[in-house]
Amino acid sequence: MNNISITKANSIKGQITVPGDKSISHRGVMFGAIAEGLTELTGFLDGADCRSTISCFRNMGIDIKQDNDHVLIQGKGLYGLKEYNGTLDVGNSGTTTRLISGILAGSPIHSTLNGDASIQSRPMKRIIEPLQQMGADISSIKGNDCAPLQINGGKLHTIHYNSPVASAQVKSCILLAGLYCDGETTVTEPVLSRNHTELMLNGFGADVKTITSQNTDSSNMSIGSKVTDTSATATIIGGPKLIGQQIAVPGDISSAAYFIVAGLICDNSDLLIENVNCNPTRAGILKVCEKMGANIEYLNKRIVSGEEVCDIHVTTSDLHGCRVDGELIPTLIDEIPVIAVMASQASGTTVIADAAELKVKESNRIDSVVENLRAMGIACEPTDDGMIIHGRDFTNTDGSKSYSIHGAHISTKSDHRIAMAFAIAGLVADGKTSFDDENCVAISYPTFFQTLQKIINK
Repeated sequence: MNNISITKANSIKGQITVPGDKSISHRGVMFGAIAEGLTELTGFLDGADCRSTISCFRNMGIDIKQDNDHVLIQGKGLYGLKEYNGTLDVGNSGTTTRLISGILAGSPIHSTLNGDASIQSRPMKRIIEPLQQMGADISSIKGNDCAPLQINGGKLHTIHYNSPVASAQVKSCILLAGLYCDGETTVTEPVLSRNHTELMLNGFGADVKTITSQNTDSSNMSIGSKVTDTSATATIIGGPKLIGQQIAVPGDISSAAYFIVAGLICDNSDLLIENVNCNPTRAGILKVCEKMGANIEYLNKRIVSGEEVCDIHVTTSDLHGCRVDGELIPTLIDEIPVIAVMASQASGTTVIADAAELKVKESNRIDSVVENLRAMGIACEPTDDGMIIHGRDFTNTDGSKSYSIHGAHISTKSDHRIAMAFAIAGLVADGKTSFDDENCVAISYPTFFQTLQKIINK
């Protein structure tokens, strides 16, 4: 894929599916590897990040057969991983790095984890500290609290960890380490983060419970549920016998988000996105769309492999700005780049706050989003924990209209979500939008540009 460029679309129309959920694909491989018997994944995301997870477990002796989106994992139980003499390469995947660390901390093997330049700059202290509190021998080899990591697995003990951030990766790391403890391991986070780990581990036979401070069992949440601004506590009982499962991976809402926004902001558009994971701990972008006045419908609601799934129908909408902050942020952190693009096409101003986590993603996404919005002519400002985006009715202080959006050469910082978000911006921009690294979309959505071309009407 080279020299991709996007020009203005007359409309977006059609019916599509998106690749499998990245979070669920990662977890299906990991949990299948430490379960007993065969685990079968259908709809698996065949992207670079998920292939990194497969590679790591293959190197530790797990038999994994993959045929595109169909994966078979022959698990060897909690203590079945073999020591690998080389370095386990996590590539660009923060999920692989942080979740696998919890498993390796309790496994009786020595391991070294490393990845690309982005991974080597992403913060790992957030998992190193709680794992060390559990008795793990884990360290940052360079002493900078980043990868590469050295993990000498061994006996762990339970803790009750109060996480300073609402992070599914931190929570999952600790819960996975808790599998190797005697008794109950507990994680309390300030706001409920995505709960794929809890749902899937229960499906494999573990005993995991999550209670919010309002005494609500998160496993009973339904599509459209509000994720309340209260703390959440997850508890796992160690030493379960995990049994291999059949898992149908639904479409990834993070991938669907680009097309949801395209259908809302492009003229004369009508788009149906089928089989999308709508887990309310993950689907905050849908709440933002509703707050902004989107024409959006949820059809064919159902439960698939423990996850809530629906088809999403969107049509061109007259959007208005809103505030995005607080409890919503953990449920849409990966979608903020495309939410910012949507905000640029709304009336009024949109404020995104409480999202300092954007600074430590594949790129500093606050800076990356603002830089590229400005390059396309959008008025916006970065803040310490987010950004302010002025919409299509923005005027200068003298009352003159100055709004425009035009094509630009997008500086992706090799960040897949920046590339895809600004491809959507290109659909409503005058002129041509091009990219310094369109190939980075392979991290999560290798066929993104092909799918986009199918629904564009020029």
